[in-house]
Amino acid sequence: MTGIRLTAPAPGWAIDADVVVVGSGVAGLTTALRCAAAGLATVVVTKARLDDGSTRWAQGGIAAALGEGDTPGQHLDDTLVAGAGLCDEAAVRTLVTEGPDAVRRLIETGAHFDTTDTGDIALTREGGHHRRRIAHAGGDATGAEISRALVEAVRSAALRTIENALVLDLITDEDGRTAGVTLHVMGEGQHDGVGAVRAPAVVLATGGMGQVFSATTNPSVSTGDGVAVALRAGAEVSDLEFVQFHPTVLFLGADSEGQQPLVSEAVRGEGAHLVDASGTRFMLGQHELAELAPRDIVAKAITRQTHLQGTEHMYLDARHFGATMWERRFPTILAACRAHGIDPVSEPIPVAPAAHYASGGVRTDLRGRTTVPGLYACGEVACTGVHGANRLASNSLLEGLVFAERIAADIVEGPRPATSRTGPVPAAGTGTVPLLAAESRTAIQRIMSRGAGVIRTAGSLATAAAELEALQRAAAEDGDPKDAVPGVESWEATNLLLVSRVLVAAAREREETRGCHWREDRPDRDDAAWRRHLVVHLGADRQPVVRATDGAAFPPVRSADPAVVGPADTEPPARLRTDPAEEQ
Repeated sequence: MTGIRLTAPAPGWAIDADVVVVGSGVAGLTTALRCAAAGLATVVVTKARLDDGSTRWAQGGIAAALGEGDTPGQHLDDTLVAGAGLCDEAAVRTLVTEGPDAVRRLIETGAHFDTTDTGDIALTREGGHHRRRIAHAGGDATGAEISRALVEAVRSAALRTIENALVLDLITDEDGRTAGVTLHVMGEGQHDGVGAVRAPAVVLATGGMGQVFSATTNPSVSTGDGVAVALRAGAEVSDLEFVQFHPTVLFLGADSEGQQPLVSEAVRGEGAHLVDASGTRFMLGQHELAELAPRDIVAKAITRQTHLQGTEHMYLDARHFGATMWERRFPTILAACRAHGIDPVSEPIPVAPAAHYASGGVRTDLRGRTTVPGLYACGEVACTGVHGANRLASNSLLEGLVFAERIAADIVEGPRPATSRTGPVPAAGTGTVPLLAAESRTAIQRIMSRGAGVIRTAGSLATAAAELEALQRAAAEDGDPKDAVPGVESWEATNLLLVSRVLVAAAREREETRGCHWREDRPDRDDAAWRRHLVVHLGADRQPVVRATDGAAFPPVRSADPAVVGPADTEPPARLRTDPAEEQ
């Protein structure tokens, strides 16, 4: 354990639970529903409103072998190819074999997917998939529908929720075992100010960290809080250098910052073409799937073309869809484009890559267990090994769904030591990290976009590392306490800095180009030296300590407390007998 945490007031209130789930996307709410249905006292903590997480922004859909002629084996093959040699095959096999039934249970919970005239689930294709296996809802509003169904189920089940709450740090007992979280409620909800939820099991489902970059598809709440909490608690993270830049994000100008409108890969799946200003398709001949190549390949191709032609963006041409198809299949994207003065029915859409998805995160085993006993991670915040060096399109919602069920099963089944939830919550002021001023957020984002964006070099990464360390030193040595008082904006900036430092440390170490990690000075993939994972933890000096695994397989996640390890990874968790849909 590191013994460090954010500078914050001492908790002024506390509640008790069996499980606290941090996050309200598909991963968090699925875990919470399964735990509550099994009779565990479950509390959901979420940073904004229940339906404000990353899940609701997902457009394309959820991938699973549901179509005639498709198989989990084919889905596995496509995932392994996209992952560029770094997927954990056991994790992928778990995903693709358990995925179809998990989607069916999601439907039983209340999610409505688009169907064909015969009543079957309508399926489309996205990049890297050789089959139509992407289930979607509302045309291009899949995430919104999944979020709606799960939030409705949570409310129907009367789960205890704490909204508008930023989780600060993990609480641990004297043995280093998870004992809950501290959190700050932002002026609304059942509690106010800093408090605590004491529980022997904590599930991080906090989503991504896209806000470390200036331009991202992620909502403003995606500040890497879960990864930062886990690092301060002593957990290992892995593959953080593999940040996926979505190839087709609506280009709003070179200086545009913050959340940018996504143009789903499903648009290309339905036949849209990537073209330059002259209308020439540039993906032909670059990959057998052309515009439907894996995302890293398409993002690199767009970036190369912009450099070659001296432009800032390329175009996505789907004028041949016609107005009816645009309005029926992609109403959300159509509205977003028109809101910015672009009409896809009559003109090509300007697009450029932007930060989209973290393939790495808090390292877990196949039951979602981290290297800190009692702490679990699920969804984008986790690194299960499913995504490798580059996530296959629409595998993210499925990963959250499948591994949430496995986490809930592990918590319910596993022998859990008696943990006192009546002891004092650690006081503030000891072993704390210096806070950054709120305005540091913009500085971090610009440093990361310049030095660790789509294209990286040893020089750009060294500069980024030095600039980030300068921010860290200034906060520790020269900062005026009035400039960085404890509060949501300073806590978020401090989390962003920690996550950025670890990401850059890993990216500097990986001297090759693989998946969505593009080193311009090391343009080739080097399997002999680098077909291995980079695992990072914080050292005693609070600096990132990076080590490489022996090979492409993940080493076991070893808990410091054997009493909570439960069944081996190789044993599938028994299906929970009670489904939330049956309780309603």
